[in-house]
Amino acid sequence: MIYRLILFIILNFASIGLGSLLAGKGPRSEWYAGIAKAPWTPPGWVFGASWTLIMICFSIYLAYLWPVVAHKKLLIGVLILHYVLNIAWNPTFFYYHNVLAGLFIITALTLVIGFFLFYYWPAMELKSLLVAPYFIWLLIATSLNAYVLLKN
Repeated sequence: MIYRLILFIILNFASIGLGSLLAGKGPRSEWYAGIAKAPWTPPGWVFGASWTLIMICFSIYLAYLWPVVAHKKLLIGVLILHYVLNIAWNPTFFYYHNVLAGLFIITALTLVIGFFLFYYWPAMELKSLLVAPYFIWLLIATSLNAYVLLKN
């Protein structure tokens, strides 16, 4: 269990780190500072704290999920899709300023995390609640992205 947990912590934090690296100045950019943002946009420090908690919970969830899944190819495929979408959103939104494509990406990522939450619920039961913070955060993030698209 501990080796799986370490592996998923590395993979999950590496994906958000790579996404942040590819985002350029990200939320500290002049572009982001100058756009209209949703009134419910949390302060900057909330993003770092949230992503840390989310990735720890998601790593624990994946460490528990791995041994109970019979179809590992499906799990690996969904995980790869998750990592691609997670990494792709930051540069799409922050670096390329492609808010519409960012909305499609974050919506797809939300659906993928929803898949983890609901598809594996029978096998994981209450442990699936470890995915809930990620799912809720993505619902909020999707609404923030949509607001930027509609108001800019």
